[in-house]
Amino acid sequence: MEQQSDPTGRSAHEPGAKLDAGKLRYSLILRSMSGAITEVVKVAEYGARKYSVDGWRSVPDGIQRYTEALDRHNFAEINEDTDPESNLLHAAHLAWNALARLQLILEKKDGGESENGS
Repeated sequence: MEQQSDPTGRSAHEPGAKLDAGKLRYSLILRSMSGAITEVVKVAEYGARKYSVDGWRSVPDGIQRYTEALDRHNFAEINEDTDPESNLLHAAHLAWNALARLQLILEKKDGGESENGS
């Protein structure tokens, strides 16, 4: 187990100690990019209604297909900000596809669900 420490130098049992040095700071994204995250969640909701909840995980050749979807939204954004089918920003669709692609890459790397990410 990794040794935990308090970033202020307090010992673990000293009042005010919090052993969070070196832990990921999700607030760097969640708080500073909350508007962008909300737009990506809207895309996820749209996809869940159109297809199924978490159905994206079962798409054959998912990494390649989400890369292509990402590229399509990136290209479409040259001429328009909003996807005409969903009325959501192409940039939000692009970000969602990038996250789906990244998740499949990570799962493939870790040996999970690789048949969908090839």
